[in-house]
Order: sequence, then structure tokens, then C-alpha cells
Amino acid sequence: MIEVFKTNVPDISAKECLLHFLQQLFPACRISLDLHDCDKVLRFEGKNIQPETIIQIVSEKGFYCCKLE
Repeated sequence: MIEVFKTNVPDISAKECLLHFLQQLFPACRISLDLHDCDKVLRFEGKNIQPETIIQIVSEKGFYCCKLE
């Protein structure tokens, strides 16, 4: 299963912190964040991904996050 999200993560430092945090919460998932894309796409690959949970976690870290179709 693959889910993609639009974010507003501003820079490489914030990206690294967020990815480290998310990888600890979801160790079985492959997670990436493309700051070069205009939507700053956060991508999750894994089983049983719950988009609402990811959106809530990223939002609690202070970033905008919404699911891309």
C-alpha cells in the first residue's frame, strides 16, 4: 500500500527530524519526503497505513499535511 501526502515542511533540517520521528513510529514502512516537489510530498509504503493517523501526527509536529489522491 502506498499513500502520499502534501506537506509544508520547509527545509532539510525539518525533513530529517520529521522522517526520523515517523520512522520510529512506523518502522515497517518506507517513508520519504521530497522537498523539491511543489507539494513537498511525504510518501509512505507499507501495510495497513492509516492516513488520518499520519495527518494527525504530522500536524501535531507543526506541519500542514493532507492526503493526495
